[in-house]
Amino acid sequence: MFLNVIVFLGTAGFIAASQKVMTLGGENGWNNISEMKGVTIGSGRFGYDALELVTAVSGMDDTTDFLLTFDSDDVRDVTGHYEVTSNALVYSDEAVKGKGCALSRGFKNGIVLKGGRNAFFEQTGLKGSFTLEFWLCPALAESGETIFSWRSSRNVGRYSEYQVISAVFSNNHLVWNFNNIFYGYRDEEIILSGYSTIVPKKWSRHTVSFDEESGILEYMVDGRTEAIMYVTSNGHENSSICHPVLGATASLEICSEYVGKIDNVCFSKSAVDKEKTDIFATGNEKYKVDGGRITTDPILVSHSAVLEQVDALMNVPSQTEVRLYARSGDNCYGWTDSYPEWKEILPGEKLSGISGLYFQLAAELLPDGGGSKSPSITELNLTYSEHDEPLPPFIVQAVPGDGCVTITWNYSVDDSAGGYYVYYGNRSGEYLGRAAFEGASPVKAGNTTSMTLTGLQNGTIYYFAVSAYSKIDGKINGNLSKEVFARPSARLTINK
Repeated sequence: MFLNVIVFLGTAGFIAASQKVMTLGGENGWNNISEMKGVTIGSGRFGYDALELVTAVSGMDDTTDFLLTFDSDDVRDVTGHYEVTSNALVYSDEAVKGKGCALSRGFKNGIVLKGGRNAFFEQTGLKGSFTLEFWLCPALAESGETIFSWRSSRNVGRYSEYQVISAVFSNNHLVWNFNNIFYGYRDEEIILSGYSTIVPKKWSRHTVSFDEESGILEYMVDGRTEAIMYVTSNGHENSSICHPVLGATASLEICSEYVGKIDNVCFSKSAVDKEKTDIFATGNEKYKVDGGRITTDPILVSHSAVLEQVDALMNVPSQTEVRLYARSGDNCYGWTDSYPEWKEILPGEKLSGISGLYFQLAAELLPDGGGSKSPSITELNLTYSEHDEPLPPFIVQAVPGDGCVTITWNYSVDDSAGGYYVYYGNRSGEYLGRAAFEGASPVKAGNTTSMTLTGLQNGTIYYFAVSAYSKIDGKINGNLSKEVFARPSARLTINK
């Protein structure tokens, strides 16, 4: 975790306190984020990294077979199941989802995918549910322009059957063709044609889905059903379901001889779930309307530190919003999403009631109502005060005796000192002693100027140092004094 801390010495009050500023983000980045939901790292002010909303592309889960987001020039399947063997598409920033989309200029092959060993289209035999979804913005939607194509063959007895899955424009409608795909269906060819006219230069979402449990094959545009049928032995409900059976492996072709833009092509090995409104909403939101949230790690400060103010360097477009929250405690173990309680704060406001050994911040980023704009956070500055650690004694002495050592010191010149700890050990600078009857190092001496440690081994050298702790909070412990040493001996007697 990288933090900038600027210290200002306090001058008022009997107990000295320091005001500090801790920077999250900015030139050090966002390395102290423990959780990000719906938020990613983008470009902020002054070239620094900024927190912003994730664009609303289809999510990836264990059923996703391939996903092309086209968010960069490097076009690849996000799942890693397929290799892009040929690509004639070019990058465009006029995306409907994510940061970019692909522009197809009518070349014959478009983009070609070759599946690996675990890919849906690389394994022959019986298949189950599937969903293919993509966004289109055609220039003309002319007849013959092909959006998706898989062509293969399978052996049935002594014969070979030609297999096709395709989506092709015909009279400004997208027509799906499943030829010899569903084993046992009464007709070799299944055609699903949408009734809605595809409007050129306008984005629309196209989804085709097969449910192996019901036998329903359905085509939707912008979440609305365009064509639907039962792929069963008699073409009706409550009949034997005809499942897909794929033959020889073959490559996938996308955007062959198509002119226009395409975005967010996703194929999954599951049927469409219409209850997932984030995927099948009818709008064209770039960002999810419920926004996102980040939570920082618990940030260690000091005991009794007080959070006074949080300032933020943000970009908040019209109708978007950033909400900040803070909480604190002396122990960060056992914290939950709701305990300790979060307190909503405003950037620049004077705060109260937030103090402890740990601070934690959270931020909610909310887009505009149309889901087209995202706020961003480049930097958060936490202003807080903490009691100064008291200065150690300047003079420390150690006098050996028979199995004991008496350590003496003068009172600290710091009025905030409320008492003293005595550290001891057998190595210089390592105060790990445990032999003294008074306890393991460090031993709390109280508000006094001497302590005798007994039960020590004669002939063994011991090293000692003293620190002062705060009268406000005994857990606020200052730096160590200079080191002294002594060697107990049976011939020595300490005058008491």
